[in-house]
Formats: sequence, structure tokens, C-alpha cells
Amino acid sequence: MNNIRELVQHLERSSRITHIRKEVDPVFEVGAVIKTGKGKQPFYFEKIKGYNMPMVSGLGGDRDLLAETMGITKDKLVEKLIDSIVHPIKTRKVASGPVHENVVLRPKEVTDYFPVCTYHKDDSGAYLVSGILVVKDRSGRRRYTSIRRMQMLGGNRSSVLISSPELHRQFLEFEQRGEPVEVAVMFGVVPAVVLASQISTHLYHCDKLDVAGALLGTSLDVVQCRTVDLEVLAEAEVVLEGKILPHVREPEGPFGELGGYYGDRTQQPVIEFTAITHRNEPIWQTIYPSSHEEHLPMALAREATLLSTVRQVVPEVLNVHLTVGGIGRYHAVISIRKRSEGDGKQALLAAFASDKDLKHVVVVDEDVNLFDPQDVEWAIATRVQADLDVFIVPGAKGSPLEPSHQLRGVSAKMGIDATYPITAKESYRRTSIPVAPDFNIQDYL
Repeated sequence: MNNIRELVQHLERSSRITHIRKEVDPVFEVGAVIKTGKGKQPFYFEKIKGYNMPMVSGLGGDRDLLAETMGITKDKLVEKLIDSIVHPIKTRKVASGPVHENVVLRPKEVTDYFPVCTYHKDDSGAYLVSGILVVKDRSGRRRYTSIRRMQMLGGNRSSVLISSPELHRQFLEFEQRGEPVEVAVMFGVVPAVVLASQISTHLYHCDKLDVAGALLGTSLDVVQCRTVDLEVLAEAEVVLEGKILPHVREPEGPFGELGGYYGDRTQQPVIEFTAITHRNEPIWQTIYPSSHEEHLPMALAREATLLSTVRQVVPEVLNVHLTVGGIGRYHAVISIRKRSEGDGKQALLAAFASDKDLKHVVVVDEDVNLFDPQDVEWAIATRVQADLDVFIVPGAKGSPLEPSHQLRGVSAKMGIDATYPITAKESYRRTSIPVAPDFNIQDYL
């Protein structure tokens, strides 16, 4: 499924997308509805107050569904992402595409065209939160994508949070020369494009649209923008074209961050939009902040890095998991097949080296389901002695999005080795019920 319309139709056929038929206000009400599904339930809003277009949300917040959109099972997600980074499929440039069925040059008021939502009580305004930002470096040879939040400032302007190190560095390079950064922002794209946008530019420096193509198993068509020198997906629903202005800042925030707290009010650069392009009868798209749909793609991108890093020192790593409860970046569980004492702690050390945002990491044996919080807690309860199996590293780097880190400027790291001693395997045999391999409870109902 290479475009959002195919995905919606697929979900319709299997009755997995919930239609909201009542008119819904983009101020708070849309967010309230989406929150009931935690970003895991696909929603199709038929009537948005003040607008004549539908809106979708929740298309990429569930592991099973996200994997299904790429034709794989959820246990293959991380391996598929790693393979797609290593073996991307280049985009194919075409002369025209559906996203250029309608072109609005020099728009006067962006919110006249699309319902930009306000999500939280103390948010400073309406925000674009699901757009895939496309930029190129100064040479014009490298193309990057990421999701950046944008507060509408009225008219054809918005602020843009450029907190990622690579984008911030690039913007400052342009600004020092008095040049704007050309941008395009894509809305209405499939989950694979969102997932690819979350991999680390700093680590991989790859074209994330090419990675998205590999995730989907096909080259994605792109078209030339109308007012900036960038390419965007031909089958995106909506694209906003514009420029980040040099030497212009506007107050941005507070805004409900991914961690469930409000971020500070800061001065951020400004985008001036030069064009809007969209398909006929476009489908608008949003992602509820701090929901599964926001956390899962960033968790999977970090899982790919975590798995690759731990493998370098503990060869028999079976799987890794960054939990949604840990905001998709602060808590991890690692499953290993332990071959020697020390493997558990070595995996923990590698995990913390892989990502500064990680705070608490648990390593479990292969008989523990790392996706089941109760099973992981059981392993901690029955296999951990704190004086032997827990270590704490004080004063390390942490995430600027996490308030306890912000208060101190540093974070402590805690590693928990919940694996049992190899020599005591018999003492840790789990109970089981002897039934046939094809046992199914439905046969008894």
C-alpha cells in the first residue's frame, strides 16, 4: 500500500477503521476523540467543523497494523528496517502526480484550506504535527525528511521547531549566508514514510524516502515542487511549500510534548509558505501528540540502532523492545540467549552506548516475552538480586524532552540484568501445561 487511500480502503474492507460521523471541532474535540484510541485505533473523521474534507488518524500506532502495511509481520519490523537502511530503493522522478491536481500559489491563510488542530488546554495555538518535512543540503544532492511540529502564526506563516542537531546545523549554515532553507511539508502519507523519517540522519545520512521505498518493496514516485527546488511524493495528499527565513524568530510554545509534559516557550525560526498543492478531494491527516502513533515509529527506529549495537558485543541477541510506556525512547528490554556470564551486563553497557536518551534497560532470557510487561516484571521479581544485578551510572547525558533531566542537566542510567545464572538453569525452569502444539481455546467454546 503505497498511498493513504489504498490503506484506508484496506482498513474499510476489514472493518478496522472507525468512522466518526458527527461533526467534530478541530479545537480540542478531534484530539479528545483520537485519545480514546491511544493512537492505535484508526479513525476516519467525516465532518470537521469549518471544512469540507475528511481527516484520518491512528494509521501507524499499532505494531501489527504497521507491519501489515508493509506486507510483513510485527516480529520482522526491526530486521526489515535495518535491511531497508542498508539496501534502500531509490525514488523515481516523474513529470506529474496526483498531489499537483490543485495548486495554490502565494496562499494568504493556510488554515482556510486545512483543519489545523489545537490539542491541549495550555497549547499556545494550533499546530501542524504530522507533516513530513523535506529539505536538501547546500549541495542539493542530499535529501532529508523528518517530522517537525509547526505552530500556525496566521496568514502564510508558521514557526518550526528545528531541535534535531542536523537540521539545526544546516539552518545556521544557511542563515550565516543570509539564505533561506527551502522546505516542503507532506501530509497524508503511509506509515512506512513516517517510520523512515525517524531514523537517525546523524548515524546513517541516507535518503529516507529511499528507505521508505525499501520498506514498501518498490520505488516511490516523486514530483518536482512548484516553488522550491525539492521533490515530494507524487501520491501525498497535501504538500505545503515554503522557506525557513533567516534572522527571523517568533515565540513558540508551550506545547504538549511527546513525553506527556508541556515544553517551554522558546524563540524558533519561521516558515513562509509559498504554495499549497493537493489532490482532488484531499484526505487530511493528523497524529495525536504523545500517543502510540507518535511513539511507535521513533521506538522502532531506535530499536534498529539498539539491536545493531548490542549485536557487536553479544552475538546472540534475539530481540529488543523500546516500550511505549517509556515514551518510545527511555525504557528498553533486550532478549538474549545467554552463553556466558557477563552477557547480560555487556548488553546493558552496549545499550546505553547506543542512545543517550535511554534511562532504564532490562535484559531478559529467551524464555521471557519482552513485549509482555507482566512477563518482564515477573523476570525482574524472580531473577534479580539488586546488589548483584542492578547498576547505576550517575551524571550521564539524557533527553532534553524529559523534565527530570532538564532540572539537573544530566540523567542517571539504570541497568537491570534479569537473566538467571547459566549454572542454575534447573532452578529456573518455568511451569507449563502439557497440551498439543495446535491447542486453540476457540475449540472449547
